Formats: sequence, structure tokens, C-alpha cells
Amino acid sequence: MADEMQIDFGKIKMLVMDVDGVLTDGTVMINSDGSEGKQFSIVDGHGIKLWHRAGGMSAVISGRPSGATTVRAEQINIGHVLQGCKKKLPAFEGLLDEFGLSADEVAFVGDDLLDLPLVRRAGFGVAVANAVDEVKAAADYVTIKAGGAGAVREVIECILKGSGKWDELMERYLV
Repeated sequence: MADEMQIDFGKIKMLVMDVDGVLTDGTVMINSDGSEGKQFSIVDGHGIKLWHRAGGMSAVISGRPSGATTVRAEQINIGHVLQGCKKKLPAFEGLLDEFGLSADEVAFVGDDLLDLPLVRRAGFGVAVANAVDEVKAAADYVTIKAGGAGAVREVIECILKGSGKWDELMERYLV
């Protein structure tokens, strides 16, 4: 997987993700009291923890504000949560400026048209398997797994294996 791409995975320092359709399957549950709920993959959450253990930074940029997103981001220590971003590119550029990163040092995972500018701009632009065709066409990589079903973990493993960091992370599990 990583061997086939012309991406220098060792340069990637930050993973930025959309939420709905990427960290979730895109379903929003609206309760009768107006509160909402979302389902997040434990597999993706553990992958993000692996990413952090390897020294990577993480962020989400979402078009919709959601309390469920805030709670999940806190649970898995996603450091930067930008919600309600109808135009995501300025938020992405803000992250680059804040951390002194170039776009080549960032991977972005998206699924819908709002994500298209970021998929094109990031050093490693990824579309989940259930992304719209335009995002898939612009991506460096299209996941095998769907959003909310391990796609983010797949991306993280691709980066960590491609950068040579995977084996060291696995040592704690093989003891």
C-alpha cells in the first residue's frame, strides 16, 4: 500500500480529519429533545492514539458544530477541534500557520465536497471509500474501509508503516 505511493510519509506530522462521513458513517441521530448522537469507531480511536504515541499531531475540521464531536475529540485527545467551518481551507491554512507546517507535512482525510480543497492541498490527501466521486478523483489515496468503519485507522497504519514507525509501536503489543 504505502510502497506504491510517491509520498514521503516520514514528513507527515499532522493528521487532519473531517468528522461526519470520516470518523462516523455520516449518520446523525436526532432525539426528540433535539439532542444529537453519532457513532464513532473504536478502531479509529485506537489508531489516533497510536498516531499520537508516534509523535503525530491531530485535528478535526468539521462543517457542523456538534457536542458529540467535542466529547469524542476529548476522549481520544484530538488537540485541535474546529467546527462550524463552512469554508474549510482557511481553517486548514490557520493550522499550518499556527504550527509552522507546510502542506506537505499534513495528511487530510475527507469524504464530501467541502473537503475537496483540503484533499487537494494536503501533502497526503485521502478520500474514504464512501466519499463522493469528486473527492476520490482528487485524492492521493482512497481507503478500502468506509468512513466510521476503520478508514482513519487504515490511513494511520499506511502513514506509520510507510514512515518506518509501525514496528516500534507494535513492540508493546507483542510482549
